[in-house]
This record gives sequence, structure tokens and C-alpha cells, in this order.
Amino acid sequence: MLKPKQRSYLKSLANPLKPLVHIGKEGLSESLLAQLDECLTSHELVKVSVLENSQLSAKEIASEVCEKTRSEFVQAIGNRFTLYRKNHEEPKIQLPK
Repeated sequence: MLKPKQRSYLKSLANPLKPLVHIGKEGLSESLLAQLDECLTSHELVKVSVLENSQLSAKEIASEVCEKTRSEFVQAIGNRFTLYRKNHEEPKIQLPK
């Protein structure tokens, strides 16, 4: 569970990021979840874009993705949301205490 200070720090890091994963009308497929899992392992902080032809909102998709990838929800702005999952083997982001 992220503390408010940690969430704020991750938001500042996510601001300049471009979305690495795009979710379209297909929704959450197994291949998309595998791609997202791989991105979280290598980057730790991932921005996801939900295309307008998707049937669900960004917040609805984000909560489902968090459960399936064991990641933390950072923020949702418009049709984009950001996720964080610490890489225990090679951490890249040091969260404030």
C-alpha cells in the first residue's frame, strides 16, 4: 500500500512519461496483461492509455489491472492511468519513507 508521500513522488516521476501500453476495444486480453506485466517488471512505473473505443473507463480498467498484475494504482487522469510495482530483484525507483 502506497503512502500519500510515496504516491505524490510517483506522480511527479510519471508526469513526463509516455504511455507504454494502449488498451483498445479488445479490452484486457491475456496477451495485453502479459505485456503489461513485463513492462512493470522492467520499468516499475508504467503509464497506460485507454483508447476512446474501449467500453470501460480508465478507472474501471485500472482497478482490474491492479488485481491481475499485483500492482499499485498511482493516478488516473482522463483516459490514462499510472501503475507501480516494485521490482524486488533490481529496483530502479527508491520511494521516500
